[in-house]
Amino acid sequence: MPKFCANLSLLFTEYPLIERFAYAKQMGFEAVEIQFPYELRIADIKQQLNQHQLKLVLINVPAGDLMQGGNGLACVPHQEQAFRMAVLQALNYAHELDVNCVNVLAGRQPQDVDLLDCLRTLAANLRYAAEAFQSIGVTTTLEAINTFDMPRFLIKSVVDMQEMLEVVDHPTLKMQFDCYHMARMGEDIIDSLTQYIADIAHIQFADIPNRHQPLTGELDFNLIFNTLDALAYKGYCGAEYRPLGHSVDSFGWFERYRR
Repeated sequence: MPKFCANLSLLFTEYPLIERFAYAKQMGFEAVEIQFPYELRIADIKQQLNQHQLKLVLINVPAGDLMQGGNGLACVPHQEQAFRMAVLQALNYAHELDVNCVNVLAGRQPQDVDLLDCLRTLAANLRYAAEAFQSIGVTTTLEAINTFDMPRFLIKSVVDMQEMLEVVDHPTLKMQFDCYHMARMGEDIIDSLTQYIADIAHIQFADIPNRHQPLTGELDFNLIFNTLDALAYKGYCGAEYRPLGHSVDSFGWFERYRR
């Protein structure tokens, strides 16, 4: 089975973020990911990682107002300086915390901006980010997000990700493949993983349609995880779901699939 990591932004939300590391370790995880760790000091995160013998494998570049319903930064023309400042903040955290991957959220296409302008802006910003993170040995990832949860999100399919990777053409820019988002968009998960595995640096998952833990919905996780084994996928799979019930009671899937 793949290597799993716990997403501390969606799991254990019954507790403050600083306390979630302990619960991840208690549940048996050896690695974690955090969408936006910036509310915590680097020293405090490092202390938690060391205390609980955890590896932080993924963070996101700050995304401006995206999570509050705004357009974000990466694809928005005239936000380039704000995006570069966000990259510098993520660079500091990634370097100090020995992170594997840093994810860039493309953002929403503003309603009054041409699609091509947004794509050009995103490509330039991704190239800047990839160069910056390559300098510290970190992979940059690009994630497609479903447009039911996030309307007008610019990158919404595997093909969108692949086309952007081809445009940017940087060796350390890869895909972050989220099984939940792609399944919600009607993608064939197995076909997509098989076709694009060489370009995938990180995987996330939740069941559909409600983004709860595996075995609560429609996805065949036995097939997904066995396919990743067959493809010799070496990266992490992030449990990025909203628990149905209390977080600590949501890991029946982990007991079943963990190594």
